[in-house]
Amino acid sequence: MGVNLSIKDVPEEQVEILRQRAKRNHRSLQGELRAIIETIARSHKREITIDELAERGKRLGLKTISESVRMIREDRDR
Repeated sequence: MGVNLSIKDVPEEQVEILRQRAKRNHRSLQGELRAIIETIARSHKREITIDELAERGKRLGLKTISESVRMIREDRDR
């Protein structure tokens, strides 16, 4: 059996964003929140291997350490 969660004082703007996201995904608001929680929980279940990390870097087109540093800094500064 699951656990009931309650989040209080969520700003209306954030709730509206979640409602729109739920509508795009053909879910209720509760269903969308469950899907978000499931995605986050699933992504934290295991650690990434060095080979998986290297593959992600290749998919991003990284070739040198300086490129990755540049991308991280750009992302951080946004």
